Amino acid sequence: MDWQQLANAMQGYWPHLVLAISVGASVLATIHIAMTKQDVKSAIGWVAVVIFSPLLGAIFYLFAGINRVRQKRLSAQREMAKHELAVMERLIARDLSDYADPHLDALRTLGNNVCENELLNGNRVEILDSGDETYPAMLEAIASARQCIVLQSYIFDHDAIGIKIAQALIDANNRGVQVRVLIDAVGAKYSSPPITRLLKGSGIAVARFLPTAIGIRLVYTNLRSHRKLLVVDGSLALAGGMNIRSGFMIEFAGDNRANDTHFKVTGPIARQLMNSFAHDWEFTTGESLPTTPWFEYTPQALSGDDVTPARVVPSGPDRTMGSNQSMILGALSVARHHVRIQSPYFLPDMVLMAALVTAARRGVVVDVLIPGHNNLKLVGAAMEAQLELLIKDGVRVWRTSGAFDHSKLLTVDNQWSYVGSSNIDPRSLRLNFELDLEVYSRALANHLSQRIDTKIAQGKLVTLAELQAVPFLVRLRNRLIWLVSPYL
Repeated sequence: MDWQQLANAMQGYWPHLVLAISVGASVLATIHIAMTKQDVKSAIGWVAVVIFSPLLGAIFYLFAGINRVRQKRLSAQREMAKHELAVMERLIARDLSDYADPHLDALRTLGNNVCENELLNGNRVEILDSGDETYPAMLEAIASARQCIVLQSYIFDHDAIGIKIAQALIDANNRGVQVRVLIDAVGAKYSSPPITRLLKGSGIAVARFLPTAIGIRLVYTNLRSHRKLLVVDGSLALAGGMNIRSGFMIEFAGDNRANDTHFKVTGPIARQLMNSFAHDWEFTTGESLPTTPWFEYTPQALSGDDVTPARVVPSGPDRTMGSNQSMILGALSVARHHVRIQSPYFLPDMVLMAALVTAARRGVVVDVLIPGHNNLKLVGAAMEAQLELLIKDGVRVWRTSGAFDHSKLLTVDNQWSYVGSSNIDPRSLRLNFELDLEVYSRALANHLSQRIDTKIAQGKLVTLAELQAVPFLVRLRNRLIWLVSPYL
């Protein structure tokens, strides 16, 4: 029987065949969802997609719903030499009495159980204000490099400042410094041509994190690397929330400059940042970075009131799933006086909302600062839909005035800070790879608190009356968008 005869024989049975394939695919997808998803809301959502969109739903889940990120430990978690282990052992922070009140010591215990990185003494963490301070600090650090540089970013635009930083990396490479650059595959598409083309053409080792099947930029794509860091010679690092874009500099954007916050780090946690990069680099490229020169660390004799215990907290849809959410929940549970949060994309799930409300009900002042106008319209609408749930129970929500602010900051009782790349939304807390710093420092927390308070003084308090005065159709639209907020 040839193919034509087979096709003729099957002609009357194809609807039954399609039905069988559809049912089989739906059953297999549902089983996979039930056995692998850890969040019940996510599982229910995907089951609904699979059931109510026969075959198409299963195909969509195959490409968009399965976490293909490997969970095994890669070799980037290095075996240190004995003398290095001894140095690091002496740096572990066990007494925080000089840096924070006793009730915050519980956060150290939490961090020890949530994160593989130890809380280490002897770090200096300096605030960098938006691109006008961050990018010159990057250029200076790159110019000072003698052995190695790693740079990781979600967005690295091919624009005025992007070209400057790319040229600095190229110059370093030409003088014999080893350079590795890792850019998220979606973030790389934010400018055309991508900066990767310039870097590769100049001999820089550059890679894109988790390339997507679709060759276009999708704003709401998941499993992205949202981490931003630069490490030079294993001891100097910059990390935080800043991408590389000229829109964050007055020189190029003028009065329309967007705001953000980044941090310059010196001390032993620079090695923790290097370790995070090496893990992502090996996952992406298969190259295991050797101990020399990438993991060499020379202890520095830092002194002064701004030298403080800190640790790096990586999180993502792998073995570090939920680390950032656990740290935030812990902070809200131990706070006694004041919690300040600044987030451009503020979509806490019901667990975090309950923690925020509970803190407020305990008498803690909880201030949340969000943008007056959001650059992601759907996220902004979903944020609006849930503000009433917080405000009616005592959480104070403020809108910023002026340019969009991309900062991600959290302080507790003016003593503990949690800063970095994580937003307070489902994507950052469960779906993307993030990198944050936990810092015990009254000086840093006070400085960040003052920055937030200044924004609050210039902003506007959101009230129930204001929210209830919004036209019904707008509120309905916001609530409908809020229903899909776990996927925004």
